Amino acid sequence: MATFLYRLGRTAFRRRWSVLLMWVALLLAVGAGAVTAPAAEEDGSFMPGIEAQSAFDLMEQRFPGSNSEGADARIVFVAPGGQKITAADHRVVIDELVAEVGGGAQVERVVSPFRAGAVSEDASTAYATVSYKVKADDLSDGTRSTLENAIDVAQKRGMTVEVGGTALATQPAAGGMAEVVGVALAAVVLLVTFGSLAAAGLPLLTALVGVGISMASILALGSTFGLSLTTGTLATMLGLAVGIDYALFVVSRYREERAKGRTSQEAAGLAAGTAGSAVVFAGLTVVIALAGLTVVGVPMLTKMGLAAAGAVVIAVLVALTLVPALLGFWPDAVLPRKVRKARGTRKDAWTDNRGTRWARFVLRRPVAVLLIGVAALGALALPATDLRMGMPGEESKPVSTTERRAYDALADGFGAGFNGPLTVVVDAKGAPDPKAAVATIAKEVGATEGVVSVSPAQFNPTGDTAIFSAVPADGPNDETTKNLVHTIRGERPAVEASSGATFEVTGSTAMNIDVAQALQDALIPYLAVIVGLAFVLLLVVFRSVLVPVKAALGFLLSVLAALGSVVAVFQWGWGAELLGVEQPGPIMSLMPIFLVGIVFGLAMDYEVFLVARMREAHVHGDRPAEAVVTGFRHSARVVVAAALIMIAVFSAFIANSEPMIKTIGFGLAVAVLFDAFVVRMALVPAVLALLGDRAWWLPRRLDKVLPNVDVEGAALQSRPPAVERHESTHDNAKEPVRM
Repeated sequence: MATFLYRLGRTAFRRRWSVLLMWVALLLAVGAGAVTAPAAEEDGSFMPGIEAQSAFDLMEQRFPGSNSEGADARIVFVAPGGQKITAADHRVVIDELVAEVGGGAQVERVVSPFRAGAVSEDASTAYATVSYKVKADDLSDGTRSTLENAIDVAQKRGMTVEVGGTALATQPAAGGMAEVVGVALAAVVLLVTFGSLAAAGLPLLTALVGVGISMASILALGSTFGLSLTTGTLATMLGLAVGIDYALFVVSRYREERAKGRTSQEAAGLAAGTAGSAVVFAGLTVVIALAGLTVVGVPMLTKMGLAAAGAVVIAVLVALTLVPALLGFWPDAVLPRKVRKARGTRKDAWTDNRGTRWARFVLRRPVAVLLIGVAALGALALPATDLRMGMPGEESKPVSTTERRAYDALADGFGAGFNGPLTVVVDAKGAPDPKAAVATIAKEVGATEGVVSVSPAQFNPTGDTAIFSAVPADGPNDETTKNLVHTIRGERPAVEASSGATFEVTGSTAMNIDVAQALQDALIPYLAVIVGLAFVLLLVVFRSVLVPVKAALGFLLSVLAALGSVVAVFQWGWGAELLGVEQPGPIMSLMPIFLVGIVFGLAMDYEVFLVARMREAHVHGDRPAEAVVTGFRHSARVVVAAALIMIAVFSAFIANSEPMIKTIGFGLAVAVLFDAFVVRMALVPAVLALLGDRAWWLPRRLDKVLPNVDVEGAALQSRPPAVERHESTHDNAKEPVRM
């Protein structure tokens, strides 16, 4: 492996124009494909196999012509100062608004609250639901303006009017200032780390090229494989993250080899052969984590995982080819100023530094460092035992949004459960008397403790299927509502036996409950798959049994501590106001899966890059403690820089007003913080110090079976010196003018 990558790096350096043109051509080709490709349609099936999705599919099948994906707006009216919403002057205002909004060409249906009976018992609140023929993204500016102007007129006449639903929902900006701030902070970290604008800019440039190709490919193939812009969210985030990291490690090794007196082409080859080998296997661990999302069983997650895995593969290829090629154009520009001034001298630039001093500190006190680190992460992980998953809705938005105010007004006027009604779908196809069967089921569901009211049943044109709503007493994310859904389903066999019909429970509340439960059930199998496959991969890379075990246990510690921190802040509300979290609640269902997958990939990155240098030193004769110090001497600064870049990028998203994005940004930032600075920089050297030579133990039979991938570049160290001198002379003749 190392020899092949060494040759690849030298070839890319020597044929830099060809390599550069190849990547530019690829970027232009996929860019043209993205521009001309038709837009992909969203997959309506979110999670096959759960009851709520099955019931939703049955509704679409038995109620043809119903536009379940159309936009909607729920306009909430609140009478001022204790007045009645049914007063004559208020009725006039509401009826005029309903008439104005209902005249739009894209409006399918709107009914006055006085005709629909949508008035609270105390007559303080009413609502009207507007159904549109098209999706929210397809609403015209004129339609939106009509709705906004009608609401504005009603508000000016003294009535409180808020609107929920999807028609005017505020959408979080894709990218924007968060990504700009993240990239800017990453540039600052790179500049401080390398002390060179060229060295700092090169990883950013190559990462952006990789992300550009990845996103253009997703758009170009979107209509064929059902990949939407949402699918590319994870690909963009991880592509940028690992793209910077991988280029960072290759450039750092190149600078190290140049400081030893190597020629530029030789240094590029050695960087690709050594750091590049680590990049390949680090990339494989990330791909394993992302491809493992297929075991969760969510089509959207599967597509996102595979698309992001493709972005990681592109990042690896960019680091192995485009980075050496760009180094060929400016071989000295990425070097520190001191090294450029001392050209022609063989200066050892890798003496003791902060990394070695920290490593020696840990080696002197391994037990204390290990106990403190494990105890701290364990304490932070404790809140994770109370993890409650759900899908935060309008109740989690800031009170500055009209959606949140509409939600609160409905809860005050109609009860907390009104915002999350359960939809019961009755299949009476085999019942002797469908209407009687539906009436029986509605009566039994309405009599269930925790159900406030049941709406009249609506039948489909053939009369064999009906739907009705059951309003729970508590809010959609309340634990009692979850128990209510389980109770209704648990009593189903007896109800079905007495009615002769079958029924299922769906609606947004039931859907969120089912999705959260399915994802929670899939978390352990997902962890087992990715940790198991990564263990095998690390076993091959490090030729050790205990090092992969240590890596997996360290990852579990960091990810559990991150989950615990997320629960403490976003679910319990500890310090929530400092992050702008106005309403603590359940953690987004997809959050733990995302956190595990992304953090696992980044954690194994840091593990491979840090321990690979220790393994390299050990193979070349260093004693265990010396190998740890050597690994920190060469890799600690770069690993810290890579972690700081990731923390900066993820932390920038905490400022987003959307709670889900805020949660993801915080979770990823603290996970990288814990894994890089506690697990990899403290627990890893402590464990290796305690294990000593046993850390690299491998059974003889296993040693014979495992392939030797030579990630430490031992084959490169044994090359004949004459070949190096010959190639070095050839390199010098072809090197460009120094910049």
